[in-house]
Amino acid sequence: MQPNDRAQQNNDYSLLAPGPVSLHPEVRKALALPMIHHRTPEFDKILARVLTGLKQIFQTTQSVYMHSSTGSGGMESLLVNVLSPGDTVIAVVSGKFGERWAQMAEVFGTKVITHNVPWGEAVKVSDVKALLEKHPETRAVLCQACETSTAVVHPIRELGALTANLPNTLLLVDAITALGAFPLPMDEWKIDGIVAGSQKALMLPTGLSFVAFSKKAEAFFEKASCPRYYFDIRREKKANASGETFFSSSVTLVRALDVVLELMGKQGVEKLFAANHRRAEATRIFAQKLGFGLYAKAPSDSVTALTVPAGMDGQKIRSYLEEKYNITIMGGQDQAKGKIIRVGHMGYIQDHEMVRLIECLGLTLQHFDATSVSSEKIQATVSELKRWLESH
Repeated sequence: MQPNDRAQQNNDYSLLAPGPVSLHPEVRKALALPMIHHRTPEFDKILARVLTGLKQIFQTTQSVYMHSSTGSGGMESLLVNVLSPGDTVIAVVSGKFGERWAQMAEVFGTKVITHNVPWGEAVKVSDVKALLEKHPETRAVLCQACETSTAVVHPIRELGALTANLPNTLLLVDAITALGAFPLPMDEWKIDGIVAGSQKALMLPTGLSFVAFSKKAEAFFEKASCPRYYFDIRREKKANASGETFFSSSVTLVRALDVVLELMGKQGVEKLFAANHRRAEATRIFAQKLGFGLYAKAPSDSVTALTVPAGMDGQKIRSYLEEKYNITIMGGQDQAKGKIIRVGHMGYIQDHEMVRLIECLGLTLQHFDATSVSSEKIQATVSELKRWLESH
C-alpha cells in the first residue's frame, strides 16, 4: 500500500518533505469546490485579491505575476524577461537547484560564470564581490535563498547590498523554498527578481509559480531578447491591468491560494516565520540527540538536512520511515544521496507529527543497528521534545 493510499484511510500519515507539503483543512475544502470559469466577474475578484495578497508575502510594492507552471518555470521566467543571449551571468552553485538554474541560463545563450560552493556551505559575499569586480559586464547574479538539496541559506541581504549600487547588474533569487518560510523582504533587501512556488510555504499543490521584478529589473523587459512567449511578463502585465491573466488560469489553485493568503494575513508574516523556525529548531536539536548531524553550515528554517550515522544509508532510512511509519521525508540528491535525509518544516504541520517523527527516526535507527540508540534514549528524547514544544 502506498503512503497516499494509507493517508486516505487514516490520519496517521505525515508529509514532512520540503515540498510538496501538507495542506491546511480549509485549503483542501477550497480545492474541492465546483469549477468556475476564469473569465467571469467572480474569478476576477478572486484574482485581484490574490495579486494584492501576494505583495504582502513578497514584501514588495511591485507587481507579482503568476504562471501556471512548476517553480522551474518561474526560474525560466526570471531569466528570459531580463536577459539576452551573450549577457554575462554569475551563477552561485551550491547544490542541485543552483546547477539547474545555471543550465537554464546556458540554454538561453548567456555566458555563465559558475561559482561553485561546497555542498552544505553558504556562498561568501566576498567571493561574489571579487567576481563582479573581475567581470563588471555582469548582467545578473543568480542565487538560491535556500538551496533545497542541501538546506543551506545564502546571504541574500548582503548580496542585495552588493548589487544595489551596480545599475546594470541584477540580483535574481530562487526563493521557492524560502518565500513565506523565513524573512526575505524583496524591497528592503534590494532583490531585483524573485521566484516562488505554490507547493512550499504557500501550502498548495504543485502547479503555480510566482515572479516579481524590481523597477530596476523592469527596465530590462524591452531590452531582453531571450526567446519568450508563454513566460513573457509584458503580456501578463497588460492582462493583469485589465483584471485577468493572459493565459487560462489555474482556477482551482488560485481560489485555494486566496484561502491561503487570508489565513496568512490573519496570522501575520512574523508569526509564520516564527512557526517555521520553531519546527526547524526542534528538528535540529532533537534529531542530533538521536545521533544525526547537521549537514548545512548555514541551516534553513524551511528544510533541515541531517547527516545519517556512520554506516547507515539515508535512502534506506527514508524508505523504511515511509513504509513502516507512514512518514514521508526526502533523501539526499546526487553527491549527498545516501548521506543525508531532509525534513521539511513548511505547510500544515502539527506538534504531534514532530514528536512522532523524532520517535520514529529513533526506532528506524534501531531497526538498522540495534546498538545505535537505546529505547530509553528514544523515550527520554521524546519526553524532552514534548516539554520543549510546550515551552516554545
